[in-house]
Amino acid sequence: MNVNSNSYTYLFSVVMVVLVAVMLSVAALSLKPAQDANIELEKKQEILKSLGVDVSREEAGEAFDEYIKEQIVLKGGQPVASPEVAAFAISMADAVAKPSDEREVPLFIAERDGQTFYIIPVRGKGLWGPIWGYVSIASDGYTVTGATFGHKGETPGLGAEISTPVFTDQFPGKKLAENGQFQGIAVRKGDASGDHQVDGISGGTITSVGVENMLNDCLKPYIAYLLTRNAAEVPAQPATNDTLISSL
Repeated sequence: MNVNSNSYTYLFSVVMVVLVAVMLSVAALSLKPAQDANIELEKKQEILKSLGVDVSREEAGEAFDEYIKEQIVLKGGQPVASPEVAAFAISMADAVAKPSDEREVPLFIAERDGQTFYIIPVRGKGLWGPIWGYVSIASDGYTVTGATFGHKGETPGLGAEISTPVFTDQFPGKKLAENGQFQGIAVRKGDASGDHQVDGISGGTITSVGVENMLNDCLKPYIAYLLTRNAAEVPAQPATNDTLISSL
């Protein structure tokens, strides 16, 4: 074949494209198990971080099994007996696309220093893309003990600050309920006060609003379960589930 001909050039290009595509496919398939394992460990690491347990990614698997004692799936505030998808495998991106009463959502129940904690995954929208996180709740069902947040593309130095201690360290001690009624957590413009507010990120107003909306939306499916399960520890004047949700 004439190596200087157009047909040779086209044939050579096609062969190279096919070869490179095959090589990339083989590489992707061979690396996928390792990538999936890393994603799983990072998720476990973030769940533990909301509990106040800081471990490396390599240590996350063992530590997760040590602290997380139960994983359940809730729908309409009640445990699902035989969920189609296990709690850890549920995609929150898919879950939050549904109305709150139709969602199947995961709840992680942990024990640390003899105390029970409930860890709730949250997901919402920031300025430039999705934001997510985990909120740890004390055994009373309404006192926040820790929170961790992540983002895909928020602005460095502004909205991206939601993932730093400057923002997350405000959450421990905040209350989700008062007198038996759900209050949620408001993200304020630098004038936060009381048990139900935190300061937002300066210059990151849209991201801060996204965090507030995310928390209130994602906590809805858990309200009835947490307050009913821990009714003995919730303050007086219990409210109905409709009243709790309407107060958002």
